[in-house]
Amino acid sequence: MGHAIEFERVLREASLRVTRPRVAVLGAVYANPHADTETITRATRTTSPEVSHQTVYDALNALTSAGLIRRIQPAGSVARYESRVGDNHHHVVCRSCGAVADVDCAVGAAPCLVPADGDGHLEGFTVDEAEVIYWGYCPACSTVGPAPSRS
Repeated sequence: MGHAIEFERVLREASLRVTRPRVAVLGAVYANPHADTETITRATRTTSPEVSHQTVYDALNALTSAGLIRRIQPAGSVARYESRVGDNHHHVVCRSCGAVADVDCAVGAAPCLVPADGDGHLEGFTVDEAEVIYWGYCPACSTVGPAPSRS
């Protein structure tokens, strides 16, 4: 999916009003996996230069609420957005440069991890998703030199 007409259809199917900024923001998220808001704003402005930061934030919130994009925020990182939704996948984050990549779930369907009591409930909560973040060093950072010592 990469054409504005497809993004318009996707917005309509999600019962969202089709606006130029929403189409541009959705396109920017698809073109920039795991991008932060600043990157999404810059990418959006290549096709819609008049779009404000607030409009981008509003569009990201609406698209996330509608389930068209996913917001992730690894510990110590800014929020990032991705277009891969509707499946059960996780992420790996580089401790050095912050690069993020998708990791397919090795266990199965959501929530993929069963809480300790084994029945899908935890402290009265009904669990429907588990978010796993793997931490390590990307190929570029792991070849730079020895990994920092961890105390």
